Amino acid sequence: MDMQESKEFLAELKHKLGRGHRDKLQQFMAITGASEKIALQSLKASDWHLEGAFDYFYSQPQLKTSYTDSRHLEELYNRYKDPYVDMIMVDGITLLCNDIQVDPQDIVMLVLSWHMKAGTMCEFSKKEFIEGLQSLGIDSLEKFREKIPYMRSELKDEQKFREIYNFAFNWAKEKGQKSLALDTAIGMWQLLFAERQWPLVDHWCQFLQARHNKAISRDTWSQLLEFAKTVGPNLTDYDAEGAWPYLIDEFVEYLNENGIIQNGQFSDSSLKR
Repeated sequence: MDMQESKEFLAELKHKLGRGHRDKLQQFMAITGASEKIALQSLKASDWHLEGAFDYFYSQPQLKTSYTDSRHLEELYNRYKDPYVDMIMVDGITLLCNDIQVDPQDIVMLVLSWHMKAGTMCEFSKKEFIEGLQSLGIDSLEKFREKIPYMRSELKDEQKFREIYNFAFNWAKEKGQKSLALDTAIGMWQLLFAERQWPLVDHWCQFLQARHNKAISRDTWSQLLEFAKTVGPNLTDYDAEGAWPYLIDEFVEYLNENGIIQNGQFSDSSLKR
């Protein structure tokens, strides 16, 4: 069966499905990011029981990669590859973003880089690019565009968000540096906490620019997510004797000194617009 016949068969099969089965198909694809073909295979294997279909899908990792065409992946890579080095660089990534209709500053590009296990911002090695796309089941621009909502949805998963957040530190820092440049760190925090609302993020960035003005260590980077997650904006959960990095302790003092926390309450009106 060639590709056109396969598409026609899938379309006919989908047309014959009852509404309940179609709903399960859409739900399964939204949660797993699987293609329609793999979703149908998994649901049929489990007699249309969603939980069983998830078990089947996740117990068979080859389902994620077996339907990508290596020739198409090579063609995609060659479309974006730099003419002088065997890598995809800034110009190639800009072209990719244009092709998939995503702004280069969109956080979905960070999620994509996480899937590719990219070592550095704004570049992909051939191995990172091809293996990353295989893991996502992408071998065409059409599939790329279809997968973008799934990649966005991953940011809502707490464990995946933590992994993406921690990945971002190495990804965004300059090669050979142990710390993350302050301006880059602030940009990354504003990008990440736009997804996971943290009311104090603007104050944190203002504090760093006013009082710190130095690069950010990995410890501060990782602990800030824990602080944002466990300490409410009114700081009632903050333990001064806890093992927070000194910078976070100084931030708490800054909030109190500047009247941002008054009588144990976070003052929203103090946010600079």
